[in-house]
Amino acid sequence: MWFGWSLALLLITWFCTFHSSLFILEINLNFQPGASFDTFVKHTLGPFANSVNTLTLCFVLYILTYAYISGGSSIIVHTLDNYNLKLSQAIAGLLFSIGLAGVVWLSTAWVGRIVTILVSALLLTIVLSVSGLLGEVDTSSLWNANPEYGIYMFAAIPYFLTSFAYHGNVPSLVKLYSGDYKRVRKCMLIGSLVTLTIYILWNVSTMGNISRELFPGIIEAGSNIGDLVATLTGVVNTDQLAYLLKIFASIAVISSFLGVSLGLFDFIADKFDLSDSRMGRCKTALITFVPPTLGGVLFPNGFIVAIGMAGLCACVVAVIIPALAVRKSRTQFKQAAYRVWGGEVLNLLILAYGVLVVSCFALAAFTMLPVFS
Repeated sequence: MWFGWSLALLLITWFCTFHSSLFILEINLNFQPGASFDTFVKHTLGPFANSVNTLTLCFVLYILTYAYISGGSSIIVHTLDNYNLKLSQAIAGLLFSIGLAGVVWLSTAWVGRIVTILVSALLLTIVLSVSGLLGEVDTSSLWNANPEYGIYMFAAIPYFLTSFAYHGNVPSLVKLYSGDYKRVRKCMLIGSLVTLTIYILWNVSTMGNISRELFPGIIEAGSNIGDLVATLTGVVNTDQLAYLLKIFASIAVISSFLGVSLGLFDFIADKFDLSDSRMGRCKTALITFVPPTLGGVLFPNGFIVAIGMAGLCACVVAVIIPALAVRKSRTQFKQAAYRVWGGEVLNLLILAYGVLVVSCFALAAFTMLPVFS
């Protein structure tokens, strides 16, 4: 769909997902800090909706863990290839998963320390990489705004949703800030706007340096992160910038993997009441990492497909259920501490967006949407 359409879709996605996160905040404030989806979905929509929400959330965490194993293996293979070292992507995925699973198994504190370091390095490398790439942007190529490209927006919608699916953190923020909704709202607003800005800069950097004609080659190579970075490093002018891009991509995938897999690890431990002893954590680690690791070994290039499936499920957890639950919540709690602006109109708009995401995924699954090639 290229830059103009992707910019429009980023803004639409940010608006809808930010306001659906505000719906979760509004609902959550009607319960004690510490209450999460299991509590307020069951209370507002009933046990069946809560079961659907739980299964969907579990699937999202598993599919994203698999997606990052796929992305990580792709980067490892392309990096080693630069040093004339050959490694199959299946083996690379296995090593990537086992190595980082060990970190998660050790403790949450270890993950926290490592992710703090990684995110700091991530911000540094994205600033250095993007600042270098922005100087090389071909603006005439970037604003090649052919109206016909807009048709590809529909296939992209589920993927964009996944990029703003931070909604599982809202109850944790309410607990952290002791129900101070102004601080929670400010936190989500600033965080999502920083994310939006980084996505826009990344799109400018990639589409301004890689011509549209090169993307079919990236698709044929597997459509994975390593394939995009390899193409990008092939068109930049300096080895230093190419090296920074590889570091950035690696850190992005590793930190994402640790964050998502830790959430899945804790979810599994809580669901099956597994202890925090070494043996208990071993059992939790096996349930957490074996399924997505097998997926990474058997289907190493499933990153794009996995992100799309995660978008479909995240739509249920992050958009549809919050929009339905907030309507019910407003009838149950007449004197709410906080109400999202927009009333019924905004609620219906967010629900319509959720239906659109599901519809686009279904149409794409049945190959009823145009595919760029």
